Amino acid sequence: MLSKFQHIHLVSLVGYCDDCEEMILVYDYMSRGTLADHLHKRVRNGNNSLPSLTWVQRFKFCVGATHGLDYLHTGTSVESGVIHRDVKSTNIVLDENGATKISDFGLSKTGPANQIRTYVSTHVKCTVGYPDAFYVSTHQLIRKSDVYACGVVLFEVLCGRPAVDKSLDEEQMNLAEWDQITNPNIKRETFPDSLSAYIKVAIKCLY
Repeated sequence: MLSKFQHIHLVSLVGYCDDCEEMILVYDYMSRGTLADHLHKRVRNGNNSLPSLTWVQRFKFCVGATHGLDYLHTGTSVESGVIHRDVKSTNIVLDENGATKISDFGLSKTGPANQIRTYVSTHVKCTVGYPDAFYVSTHQLIRKSDVYACGVVLFEVLCGRPAVDKSLDEEQMNLAEWDQITNPNIKRETFPDSLSAYIKVAIKCLY
């Protein structure tokens, strides 16, 4: 299935190795690491090798990731659409040119394309902080589950903090439930109308 995917915002499968006990998947090398690295690692570790992201860079990364996700849901060459099932900032990676790509399809599920209400029954497997309540409570996986997780990533990019931060108070621990989200530095870099439009899109992903 992965070998059929051709999109600028998806990590390409180069090939595989199945030799004796060695089983390896080979993907394009993403030299600039993950989006999470650039959002959190620099701040957490004082890593000066990772420059601070400007608002324009953050915005472009989000646009690229959402294009890749839309392709999975509606535009793949397989008969069924694909639900990624593990959309998060560590699965959004950057190549040497700074292009954003979605990676890690290990939890992905296929389902009928272009039917948003069609679901796949499955055990809940995901990363804490990103799954939607419908999926968790019903085990019914739909495209909206990916969209919800994408909304969490959008807020993660906006405020520069992880989806879950256990060092914070309980009411602030989960990013999707926190209402004080905008990084002050981001406010200074953007026009109010642009920032407002971005936040409205992110909120719509969560509801």
